[in-house]
Amino acid sequence: MKIAQDIHYVGVNDRTKHRFEGLWFLPAGVSYNSYIIADEKVALIDTVDVAFFAEYLANIRQVIGDRPIDYLVINHMEPDHSGSLALIRDKYPQIRLVGNKKTMEMVQGFYGAASADDVVVADGDTLALGRRTLSFHLVPMLHWPETMVSYVKGEGIMFSGDAFGCFGALNGAVVDRDMDIAPYLPEMERYFAAILGKFCVPVRNALKKLSGLELRMICPTHGPVWCEKVGEAVEVYRRMSHGESQKGLVVCYGSMYGHTRRVAEAIARGAAEAGVRKIIVHDLSVSQPSFVLADIFRYNGLAIGGPTYNGGVFPVVEDLLKRLAGRDVKAHKLAWFGGFTWGSMAVKTIAAYNEKMGMTPVGEPLEWKQGTSADTLDRARALGRSLGEAILA
Repeated sequence: MKIAQDIHYVGVNDRTKHRFEGLWFLPAGVSYNSYIIADEKVALIDTVDVAFFAEYLANIRQVIGDRPIDYLVINHMEPDHSGSLALIRDKYPQIRLVGNKKTMEMVQGFYGAASADDVVVADGDTLALGRRTLSFHLVPMLHWPETMVSYVKGEGIMFSGDAFGCFGALNGAVVDRDMDIAPYLPEMERYFAAILGKFCVPVRNALKKLSGLELRMICPTHGPVWCEKVGEAVEVYRRMSHGESQKGLVVCYGSMYGHTRRVAEAIARGAAEAGVRKIIVHDLSVSQPSFVLADIFRYNGLAIGGPTYNGGVFPVVEDLLKRLAGRDVKAHKLAWFGGFTWGSMAVKTIAAYNEKMGMTPVGEPLEWKQGTSADTLDRARALGRSLGEAILA
């Protein structure tokens, strides 16, 4: 598919994978994007998952026929993008890989496929293809240490690796101007929360570094090519990496026998009474973690709770706490709650996790012994009202 003069999309869709990285739910699949610049020299930009190599090779040959590929530019070495590297090198033995020093170390480590003829680039280096010149800009930890972007000078086209990508297979069209992008922007937020939420500082550094480039088109390795909506895609990354969120509340709980669930519902009711209109309640035994994380990034209030379990907190609650402790979500108002039967540990465990999360506590943690009483539910509503007031303040 042609996306610009002499530049074609040759990626593939994966509609069968259930979980991205074996972790993140994929209700609408995912795309693996690769691109060809067919200039005087032919440059292939990234590859695709090895399971799709036959289809991928057919896509390439549909564009360039029997022409050789001179360069394979590797912006990111994660195997969903580099998986076809060794097979491409086998089909095009004269090809030269282009990547930075860390890239080449990973090429050898993953595939044993590095060559003395490969091109090792440093930040700001260029590669002439004929009418076009690519420049390379290192943006480490988006979200691996070797990540970089490639930029077509004079045309404003950036091949961005995982940055500005999203979940969701492509449905016919590739460029945003030719599709309804409504399903993809929320999936970009979910992708950021799941994959890049730990790396907000490197994202901010990359945005600052790349701000001097004119961007008319962004070509990521997942999701649509951004053309008309370049500004919106960049804004998602700016907003999420700076911790900017809407006024709203996410209530997350785990419950074995319904007591914690009733408290969570009462907290949500209290927040609604305080005037909060955007409230989402997640049963962590049911909700998929990436959707929960995306909601937490989106809204500025969080209530989280669960029962004491094996001397700690209910496992699905602790799983979310571990994920949050590894992400940059400090600019939130937080309330927490937990019940116990004979030994109190849930609220203590959540408090300990917040030492790492760094959210602003609201009110006193709500704790109860054994069954939930009317008094417990009244206190839960009061905590919800206090949290709602803090959210709206």
